[in-house]
Amino acid sequence: MTSTLKRTAFCLAATTALVTGVAGTASAQPVDQDGLVNVNVGDVTILEDVNIGVAAQLAAQICGVKVGPVAVLGTAVDRSGDTRTVCESDQGPVTLRQNAG
Repeated sequence: MTSTLKRTAFCLAATTALVTGVAGTASAQPVDQDGLVNVNVGDVTILEDVNIGVAAQLAAQICGVKVGPVAVLGTAVDRSGDTRTVCESDQGPVTLRQNAG
């Protein structure tokens, strides 16, 4: 009886693993989530392929805002691939962009 129960449990676990592995996750667009972004001021790239934390510190310093919300914005950029504006400066918008990967 015990061996039958073990075999059934093993088969169920193996089937679940196969189904989950084959199905994968759906994605609207391929985005390279590597934790790196670019910082632009106007049409000039100030930092390229930098860690989100470093990008957030620089953008927050330029814009005169707290780092925390900018870091959250950077994470959103890395996940979605969208460009987000942190603030408007005299030299143009300060934006975070997904790096080329």
